[in-house]
Amino acid sequence: KGNRPCRRGGDHHRIAYFVMRNVIRIPHILLPIKDFAHWSVIACDQFTSDRSYWEKVARSVGNRPSSLHCILPEAYLGEEDEERIKSAHESMYEAFTDRWLEKLNRGFVLTKRKTFYGVRKGIVAAIDLEAYSYKAGEENVIRSSEEVVPGRLPPRVALRRGAILEFPHAIVFYKDKKNKLISALEEEDLEELYNFNLMEGGGNIKGYFIPEDLAAVVAQSLHTRGDPCFAVADGNHSVAAAKAYWEELKGELSEREQRTHPARFTLVEFVNLYDDSVVFTPIHRIVKHVDKEAFCDYFQKSVKCRRVGDLLYPALAGGGAGVARADALIEAYLQANTGAGDYIHGEKQLKQLSEEENCVGIVLAEMEKDDFFEQLKGGKNFPKKTFSLGKAQDKRYYLEGREISYD
Repeated sequence: KGNRPCRRGGDHHRIAYFVMRNVIRIPHILLPIKDFAHWSVIACDQFTSDRSYWEKVARSVGNRPSSLHCILPEAYLGEEDEERIKSAHESMYEAFTDRWLEKLNRGFVLTKRKTFYGVRKGIVAAIDLEAYSYKAGEENVIRSSEEVVPGRLPPRVALRRGAILEFPHAIVFYKDKKNKLISALEEEDLEELYNFNLMEGGGNIKGYFIPEDLAAVVAQSLHTRGDPCFAVADGNHSVAAAKAYWEELKGELSEREQRTHPARFTLVEFVNLYDDSVVFTPIHRIVKHVDKEAFCDYFQKSVKCRRVGDLLYPALAGGGAGVARADALIEAYLQANTGAGDYIHGEKQLKQLSEEENCVGIVLAEMEKDDFFEQLKGGKNFPKKTFSLGKAQDKRYYLEGREISYD
């Protein structure tokens, strides 16, 4: 780690600097110096309806160095946002001055994350935001996978604006049906960077350093033909916020500065769509503050459903079309009546919440893997919150970081 030489296998110098015309960049990654378990907390957009989760995390972390101090959990959005963002920026500076973090040599990180469905393997690298688009109809090498809601971007952009570091939770899919890339990497003699258990049931995670020359080969291997080549599978709004901030910033820069400014890039984890541990779990819907019987009667008249208690199981296909239909019905009802909607990860949690007064849960179906890139062709997106990668606790935790400012 740090400036220490890292082991590698093979001789890859011939193409070390030909990296897909900068679509993928080989970054200097930051890692905590110690106490990985308290440093790493789950993605900010998880457990938005369960503040007790975040309160438990805060008690566990206390005053220890932690990525919790550098993020804005969405469970608290709308409450003292400016103060929380200011505090996050101060914590980022403190991470440097108090030496919470160390900078690795330029390279990638191979991750092995134990989840409910198996060991998910990924590659942490940086992407060029100039090669990414989230706007409907725009074709690009890297696409968002789901609709980005403009109203959700301002707090995330504000957090990035003035930040010196980023700690991303985005996962980007690539296509490798035979899993050749990860299999080849596992034959390399890579240095272990970390091996620990994530808090609150997040499972074990291991990380291995991929040095620069081998990382260049990996970057080439990641690229496949297709429209799009890569798609943001999780963390769509975080990547969109990074893009929005870059568009805001680059107008102040010269053409030369734009080519290399660190905010032009963002750190993500590349995961093979066909990894055995990748399981699409639908993000269910819940309506609150409604007349239960009136809502169920309305929904069941529009779509054939099976009702179990206060849960509805509509006969809708998994993926974009089914989610769009359910969302349209919910929106129409809420516009004509009182109430509010929310997105819930996990049928168990949905059932618990639906048992509360004036709440109804809508259980949505899973999507097939082969439909994923197919439904994104031509610059299309899935409706917002169509799917999640596994269970809530399987979401990516903040761990690796990167500098995004010269300050």
